[in-house]
Amino acid sequence: MTMDIRLARIDSRLLHGQVATVWTKTVTPNRILVVSDKVAKDNLRKSLITQAAPPGVKANVITIKKMLAIYTDPRFDVFKTLLLTENAQDMAALVKGGIDLSKIGINVGSLAYQDGMATLTDAVAVDQTEAKALRYLASDAGLKVTIQKVPGDRQIDVLPLLDKNQL
Repeated sequence: MTMDIRLARIDSRLLHGQVATVWTKTVTPNRILVVSDKVAKDNLRKSLITQAAPPGVKANVITIKKMLAIYTDPRFDVFKTLLLTENAQDMAALVKGGIDLSKIGINVGSLAYQDGMATLTDAVAVDQTEAKALRYLASDAGLKVTIQKVPGDRQIDVLPLLDKNQL
């Protein structure tokens, strides 16, 4: 067996109000795993993320390497996981490393705008690197990659938006 991943979400804000309340009610995880080499080295951010977990759900911040190691470890089969990455590159690294998201696809919540980025939706902006990683996930890995802030919103396929913006 492998870990039960209920939602794989890319969100530059990581664990915030919408994730802690609305998404956890929808996917009923018992564990939130924030996977980021950068955040795992930042004790302040790690502390804030673990404190933001809703009641009854434990949050951990781990590296990509650690996630790949525990994914198939039977000791973690009890995890009903809400998986969060800060960017598409980290999610792509997980998929390349063997994390199977074919049954659930990937949810993109929010990617903050910075100068030089293309705006795909009101909540998602990408540069060339982010676009390349999203295209890998949707095309090369064959995963359903959709933008959706909250469960009640319509899912928007990311590929046509990348094509429209010539990314």
